Amino acid sequence: MPFYLTVTTFTLVGFAFVASTLFLAGVLRPHAPNPDKLETYECGPLPIGDAWRQFNMHYYLYALLFVVFDVEAAFLFPWALVYKQVGAYAVAEVFIFVGILLFALACVWRRGALEWQ
Repeated sequence: MPFYLTVTTFTLVGFAFVASTLFLAGVLRPHAPNPDKLETYECGPLPIGDAWRQFNMHYYLYALLFVVFDVEAAFLFPWALVYKQVGAYAVAEVFIFVGILLFALACVWRRGALEWQ
């Protein structure tokens, strides 16, 4: 039970610290509204056009594939440290996991979704 009390106390102190920091930043900051502060910043030159632009859907697909394979790496790194102790059953599970992800990548590749046009 003391472990849960420690974790709960640490969590509450963390939330209190974040809340107090945000509150104090809002109270102590200078209030100087200016319409120029709402403009799009383009590294010095005057902004051209509107800030709302549609991006190519290829970016979305690449970002989604990155997240999938990043999660795969997050699962495989700890497994690689203990694979000698887990046995053949866990090795088979990892091969199935990687196989499913490679199958999904092959399907995306076959559809031509990775080709930049």
